[in-house]
Amino acid sequence: MKAYQPGDIRNFAIVGHASCGKTMLSECMLACAGAINRLGSVQAGSTVSDYHESEQKRQISINASLMHLEWLDKKFNFLDTPGYQDFISEALGALRVSDLAVVVVHAVDGVGVGTGTVWNYATHFEIPKIFVINGADREHVDIDKTLGQLKERFGSKLVPITLPANPGPGFNQVIDALRGNVATYQTDGSGKYTEEVPSGELGERAKQLHQELIEKVAESDDALMEKFFEKGTLTDEELRSAMHTAILNQAVIPVFVTAASNNIGVSRFMDFIARHGASPADRPPVKVQDGNGKEVEISVKRAEPVLFVFKTVSEAHVGDLSFFRVYSGTVLVGKDLYNTAKKATERIGQVFQLNGKNRVSVNQLTAGEMGAVVKLKNTHTGNTLAAPGLDVALPPVTYPKPNIHAAMRLKSKGEEDKIAVGLAALHDEDPTFLYHVDSELHQTVMSGQGELHLQVISERLKTRYKVDFDLIEPKIPFRETIKGKGDSKYRHKKQTGGAGQFAEVWMKLEPLPRNSGVDFTESLVGQNVDRVFVPSVQKGVNSACTEGVIAGYRVVDVKIDFYDGKMHPVDSKDIAFQIAGKEAFREAFLKARPCLLEPIYQIEVKIPDDYMGAVIGDLSSRRGKIQGMDSEGGFQIVKATVPQKELYQYGTVLRSLTGGRGVHKEDFDHYEEMPREMEEKVIAEAKKAKEAKQEE
Repeated sequence: MKAYQPGDIRNFAIVGHASCGKTMLSECMLACAGAINRLGSVQAGSTVSDYHESEQKRQISINASLMHLEWLDKKFNFLDTPGYQDFISEALGALRVSDLAVVVVHAVDGVGVGTGTVWNYATHFEIPKIFVINGADREHVDIDKTLGQLKERFGSKLVPITLPANPGPGFNQVIDALRGNVATYQTDGSGKYTEEVPSGELGERAKQLHQELIEKVAESDDALMEKFFEKGTLTDEELRSAMHTAILNQAVIPVFVTAASNNIGVSRFMDFIARHGASPADRPPVKVQDGNGKEVEISVKRAEPVLFVFKTVSEAHVGDLSFFRVYSGTVLVGKDLYNTAKKATERIGQVFQLNGKNRVSVNQLTAGEMGAVVKLKNTHTGNTLAAPGLDVALPPVTYPKPNIHAAMRLKSKGEEDKIAVGLAALHDEDPTFLYHVDSELHQTVMSGQGELHLQVISERLKTRYKVDFDLIEPKIPFRETIKGKGDSKYRHKKQTGGAGQFAEVWMKLEPLPRNSGVDFTESLVGQNVDRVFVPSVQKGVNSACTEGVIAGYRVVDVKIDFYDGKMHPVDSKDIAFQIAGKEAFREAFLKARPCLLEPIYQIEVKIPDDYMGAVIGDLSSRRGKIQGMDSEGGFQIVKATVPQKELYQYGTVLRSLTGGRGVHKEDFDHYEEMPREMEEKVIAEAKKAKEAKQEE
């Protein structure tokens, strides 16, 4: 494959809500360009982009797949991304390195939650968008309705470039607003077509669409607007030359209609991207600071190589594979680059251009190109590699917080080290997967974007690292506190021959406001207790607060006053006062109307209007308190507070309630007192678990 100038490269991400046809659109593009001989299918597991076993088994995209082709003397590098929110990191990484977002929408289902999500991310990355309404050959299709949804949600700048002449089963004719003609496609998946100037009603429709396009493009530029007012139209040359700028400025957001199942309408979409799509040369320089705080501009015109790693995977047959985009200079095989985040030098080994799992080895990649390199030792997702001496880092991607959590229960002991290595490696691959070892609750907790996300991570962990475990509900970090005052006079006395142990501690407790922690004070007067034993008593109190009193959870929001006691000139010692302090605290705590606090989370649920009642009803059943509601383009946003105990696998339930169209995010908010009946249940469970442990 020949080397391309940045202006002749098209880098774009194919994004959208789940099951809208992104993978088949990618497949059709490869077929049109002759990169494959025949269309594969998602159902048969034979598409180029969904080549991983987990994708073929589930018949969904899980990984972003990088592909390339040549079309109209332009080089396309494009990424087919998953639509499920569980794997949003893949779409985010793809959009981060793309110059254009191709947002695919299902022709029947219309705008989904994921549609708005990827639109917002593309806007954040300041890249132009193109819409593709896919599935115009489906039953019950209503393109005007779907187009209306898009305009309502994303604005009036949306302009159809192609529309179906005969939507529904049998669809094979596309009206082209730019060319003013109709293309009739073969339905054998070849993508071949014939075109003609339409007449009659179809001709009037083509003229109308062409005029609407001219008006919208004219509005994008004052000089064009003057010409339009003078002549009432624009020439084809004026229209075509202005289209590129209008798209870059998002004064025009093109809409195409396709049926990727039969490769209808896809080639027109490809023609448009080749002629009018954004290129790396159109992107403004990235301004960053080097290690000395000096501003540096990274652009395709810069000579030194700078690349950004947007994805890493571990492939069984080739090892770690790092996907990257070249932002400046030329990346050469055998040369050293500097990882500015890890402060380490990496040797560039084999470099590939990819079509799914199919790899073509190349010796170099120039500015604007995308590819993959194998066996980088210290480089992971989000890292920048630059020429030695150029200490710069391109802006990383900010990923959403996890919204589902599960604890690991190992089936056999001795695998902790392998688990630790595997968890760290999988986090390096996928930054939206997090984990932490909870020393308080003695659990390793995995956190992800959804139940499916954790299932896939678990499968990778078990397969690669040969470990076995179950995922269970995480323990809840309840807290213990008091609602009243309590006091105790505890004497510790132990005599076993020789020097004994003696300490007496008098202590008072009272509650503090929420989030005050534990406040230990002493108000000793006189010489009943030597002040040297105050730290010993405090140590005992801290031990009791950590272990808990009524259910084994940490104590919070209590003021402790060690106000008096007694000691023995020989038998009083540090350990005696530690024990006395601990037990005095426990006695006083039990007298002070102890209670349990539970963590409360602030959640935000985004759902289509139709599911409002079901979702609010479900939140109420989870002891949720509705805080407010907003609307956003056909979707409702419900804000509520819900106890953490009621949120286990909530994302799965939400998707079930909303047909996969609802999403939520959650953040810890505060602690509050538990209902009495639930508190009694938790205390009973804790007592039972403690007894079982003592019997082991």
